Amino acid sequence: MTSNQTGRLIGAIFGLVFVAANAGALPTVAAVPLRVLAVVSFVALFIALRRTRTTPAADEGTVAAAAAPKRFGRGYRLVVAAEVVAALAGFLVITRVLHTPQASVAWLSLVVGLHFFGLAAVWRMPSLRWLAAAMTACGAAGLVLAACGASLAVIATVAGIAPGVLLLGSVWWSLRTP
Repeated sequence: MTSNQTGRLIGAIFGLVFVAANAGALPTVAAVPLRVLAVVSFVALFIALRRTRTTPAADEGTVAAAAAPKRFGRGYRLVVAAEVVAALAGFLVITRVLHTPQASVAWLSLVVGLHFFGLAAVWRMPSLRWLAAAMTACGAAGLVLAACGASLAVIATVAGIAPGVLLLGSVWWSLRTP
């Protein structure tokens, strides 16, 4: 599996997790179909990723690869480390200082969205900015909803399920273009 395929697989896994975990805040009549759709979408993506033809790229040391950034190198590790620190610090503030645990998923979506801006820069993939902006907006909206006292189901839908769908959709979209 190439680094591109691995990156897409990671995105699909997190999309599945976002939808499956947050669907639990909804009534069963909505949660079950959402989870089933997320699993079916993930399995179909996994199969599509495995069938994707690979071209010589960064994984194989071509001339074009020499100019391309290393997919999971130092820049990636720094972005993910910053993401983890920000997420953990935010969770501590949200739960222990603000006492609003229902805002946790919104904070996570905001941080994950922002991390895609970092990845867009590190990987030199400006197209990731669209996903970054959309996920960041979902997270910010979820934080506002939590601050306004919205129900957990509403927060989970806006800040959890929608970002999961965005992640799964972005992986599908990325398979359309090389």
